[in-house]
Amino acid sequence: MGAWSSKQKVSVLVIGLDNSGKTTLINQLKPSTSQAREIAPTVGFSVDAFSKYDIDFDVFDMSGQGRYRNLWDYYYKDVGAIMFVIDTADKLRMCVVKDELDAMLRNADVPRVPILFFANKMDLPLAFSRVECAQILKLEEIRDKPWQIISSNALTGEGLDEGIAWLAERCKAA
Repeated sequence: MGAWSSKQKVSVLVIGLDNSGKTTLINQLKPSTSQAREIAPTVGFSVDAFSKYDIDFDVFDMSGQGRYRNLWDYYYKDVGAIMFVIDTADKLRMCVVKDELDAMLRNADVPRVPILFFANKMDLPLAFSRVECAQILKLEEIRDKPWQIISSNALTGEGLDEGIAWLAERCKAA
C-alpha cells in the first residue's frame, strides 16, 4: 500500500503590479534547494508549489504587466486563497494598485477566500508603511472576506513566514 499525503492542498492566486516582487516572494517560500538563482519577470503566468504548515500550496504567479492583468479574471473562481503583493516604494502607481484591487473585489468570480496582502519592499527608503498601504487601499472596506496585510521584504524573506502562517490558519478553518 502506498502512503497517502494527509496534507491539505490549496491553490493560491498571486497577483500584483509588475515589479512588485511576486516571483521573488514565491521563490523565497520554496525550499532553498529548489530556489532560482535569478528571477526574471513573469510573462503570462507560471505555476509553482511549496509546502508550509501542513499545507501544499499550488501558486499561480500571474504577470502584473498591464497587458496581462486581464488573465487574472480567469483564475479567480478556482482558488482557495489570494496573495496580493504591493510594491510599497512605488508611490506613483499606488492608484493603479487601488484600481486593480477594486476590479478584483467587484469581480463576481472571486470566491469568499482569504486575501493576504504583502506590503513588500519595506526596506526601501520612502516606502509606505503597512498601515499607510491599508489606508490608501481602503482595506477596512473589505467585509466579505478575511484579509491581512503583512510587511515584507521578498529579498530577505522578512514577513513571509508570518503571512503564510496567517493564510494557512485561514485555509485550514475553511
